[in-house]
Amino acid sequence: MSAALISFEPATGAQLWQGKTGDVAAEVARARAIWPKWASQPIAYRIEALRRFVNVVRANEDALADLIARETGKPLWDARGEVASVIGKVDISVAAYSERTGQKRLDAAMGARQSLRHKPHGVMAVLGPYNFPAHLPNGHIVPALLAGNAVVFKPSEKTPAVGEMLVRLYHEAGVPSDAVRLLLGGVEEGKALAAHPDVNGILFTGSAQAGIAINRQFAAQPGKILALEMGGNNPIVVWNTPEIGAAAAIVIQSAFMTSGQRCTAASRLIVRDSLADTLLTEVKKITDRLIVDHPHATPAPYMGPVIDNETADGLTESFLYLMSNGGRPIKHMVRPVKGRPFLTPAIIDVTAMQERPDVELFGPLLQVVRVPDFESAIAEANNSRYGLSASLIGGSPEQYSQFWSNIRAGIVNWNRPTNGASSSAPFGGVGISGNHRPSAYYAADYCAYPVVSAEIEQPRASIGVGLKDIDTSAMGD
Repeated sequence: MSAALISFEPATGAQLWQGKTGDVAAEVARARAIWPKWASQPIAYRIEALRRFVNVVRANEDALADLIARETGKPLWDARGEVASVIGKVDISVAAYSERTGQKRLDAAMGARQSLRHKPHGVMAVLGPYNFPAHLPNGHIVPALLAGNAVVFKPSEKTPAVGEMLVRLYHEAGVPSDAVRLLLGGVEEGKALAAHPDVNGILFTGSAQAGIAINRQFAAQPGKILALEMGGNNPIVVWNTPEIGAAAAIVIQSAFMTSGQRCTAASRLIVRDSLADTLLTEVKKITDRLIVDHPHATPAPYMGPVIDNETADGLTESFLYLMSNGGRPIKHMVRPVKGRPFLTPAIIDVTAMQERPDVELFGPLLQVVRVPDFESAIAEANNSRYGLSASLIGGSPEQYSQFWSNIRAGIVNWNRPTNGASSSAPFGGVGISGNHRPSAYYAADYCAYPVVSAEIEQPRASIGVGLKDIDTSAMGD
């Protein structure tokens, strides 16, 4: 018997949705059965189906944004931005499919032609996160379908309602119901889906711990494609700049947008010691003004709650740990609403800490490190196993060139936030932030594999060396 799955609104604690965990074998079987038919359709057919999906999402834009806001707790304006990303993904993916995996003719000898084409893998498992429960899984689903794969999508157990609605919108658009299957459930269902022998690829967005476990699980199965996006412990470096107000705003956008629940959020502010007090005064002044409230509040909040009380408790404990081990609080973390996972943004100077934890805190907690010179700033920025996103604010063009050349990250920005990456570019990191399978525009690369063919209409061949001479003496008159 399937267990009940319940989703609650983080901001209110009210029950939002209830359903049942799914049957992994049944969902994979349905996707496997339809895959040959879906893959054999012309690319124009699949493009048209996905463009109908865009139209259906547009018709349901307000309802989807409202559901995202309620189930994640993010402000409605933030949820609307997520829906816009869902809508924009199809055109971006069509362009990426053509550019990254299109057909090509290559030179060949003896009058033959050589063709480069791409084939889909088969059934792709998409494991989605809770922070962008529509946009991030959709960033895998669209290119996977476009390439001719069938998809089994397991949303986070913390945001099943959004996952269910997203799949329903695909089906309403006429994408065959078996080509996109919804698997509801928790960790066990996710493990079973990833391990299913009829799944040809796993497209994962989530924590490093879970991603590493999946990677270990498939170490002996090189035949399965594995694309991992596993977050970051991202640095933002502020150097010589007269624009203190703008620098402070970029720091706040990087650290506290979506309550810090972005894989590209800045966790570490690395600042020149002579500039630190001036910058931090401005950062704190603006941070003190940030509104933390429920998603539909008026005036609109900058931040909503984090996803649940367990997460809020963990972040509070992390702040206390940093403070107890040499960290100096600049702005304390507070739980303003009893029993609910609202957190005020926190800032703590950890320069004096002997050992700084290299973890993804995934919440509104910014650690500050003061450094004496630019080389020290780069070294501190690289002092992490992660390598997703990094930004330099201020500095000269020469320093940015030095920063870009030496920083270990898949996204490197100058005078821009660490977050807000474009879907029209590759998105991924190094270290334990990913496995060199960047998503967004480059998702096309892991949704199909290249096939090279040497082709000619009639067989044409001869063997000119290595043959014995014909023995003419043995031949009769």
